[in-house]
Amino acid sequence: MKLLPTQPRVNTEDSLGLGIEVAVIIALFFGLGFVLDRLVGTTPLFMILMTFVGAIGLFAKFKYRYDDRMNELEAQRAAQSAAAARRKREAA
Repeated sequence: MKLLPTQPRVNTEDSLGLGIEVAVIIALFFGLGFVLDRLVGTTPLFMILMTFVGAIGLFAKFKYRYDDRMNELEAQRAAQSAAAARRKREAA
């Protein structure tokens, strides 16, 4: 007997989720740069620097995530091709 209903898993790779992630990370790094500028007493040097660091980190993360997903799909495709070739040989 289940007491709690099961809910479908949320896809964390959808565009809305990625967009919110980008906005939050950029805002956090921008805010951190703002705080560092106020503490050090500089012009918006750290705001610009931290915003670029956050953006570069996000792009690197997205690239590695994309590469991992493509490798996974290529492995699935190779396995399907090998299975189809095996079935074709067995049928002949």
